Amino acid sequence: MSPSAEVILSASDVSKAVLGPDGKLQILDRVSLSVPTGDSLAIVGASGSGKTTLLGLLAGLDNPDSGEIVLDGNPLNRLDEEARAALRRRRVGFVFQSFHLLPALTAEENVMLPLELEDNGGDAREAAQKALAAVGLDQRLHHYPSQLSGGEQQRVAIARAFVHGPRLLFADEPTGNLDARTGRAVTDLLFDLNQASGTTLVLVTHDLTLAQRCRHVVRLDGGRRVEEAA
Repeated sequence: MSPSAEVILSASDVSKAVLGPDGKLQILDRVSLSVPTGDSLAIVGASGSGKTTLLGLLAGLDNPDSGEIVLDGNPLNRLDEEARAALRRRRVGFVFQSFHLLPALTAEENVMLPLELEDNGGDAREAAQKALAAVGLDQRLHHYPSQLSGGEQQRVAIARAFVHGPRLLFADEPTGNLDARTGRAVTDLLFDLNQASGTTLVLVTHDLTLAQRCRHVVRLDGGRRVEEAA
C-alpha cells in the first residue's frame, strides 16, 4: 500500500474471546490489518481460525473485547448498535455462502429490499432491474429463489449487495455452496463488479485459488495473524 492510499477499513490489535465449557476460548488475538479504498483482501485459515469472527467484527456485527476497528472513517467502538446498523445500510454490502434470499420475494423484490429499507427516495425497482441485468439475470426478475439454481441465487445475492453502491463489500465463503464451474463464474462476476464499481472487497474463503485473486491476503492461525502475501 502506498503511503498516500486512503484506508477505508482498519483493525488495530483486535481481540475476541468467548466462554466455553472449559473456560475462556480466545478466538482472535491482537489482529491488525488495513485495506485501501478499492482494494481486495482475502482472509484465509483453517476451520476455527477466527476468519468469520473477524469478518463480523470488521463489519460491526459484533464488538471486539479490545482493539479498534475504523470503517470508512467511523470508529465502530464509538457507535451504538443502531448507528452501526445505519452505517452498514449506507456503506456496506454482504454476500453469504447460503445466499440469504427471502423465499416469498422474487429476485427483483429481493434486490429492491435494501433500497426500500433505506428509503432513499430513488426508484428501487429500476435500480434492482439494472443490478440484475448486470449479473445476467434480466430474464429472471419475477422468479422466486426456489425457481433459481444455486448459481443464479448467488448472483441475485451479489446484485442485492451492489445495488445501493456500497463502499465496502464483505463476502463470507461466497462460493462455498456452489460446484467448481459455477463458483468460478460467480467469482469472476464478483471481481468484475468490484473493479467496475470501485467497491472495496473483503472476503473470507478456504479456497486459496480464490484468495490469490485478491491484492492482499491475511492468514489466521489460532486467532493470530501469521502472514500476509500481496
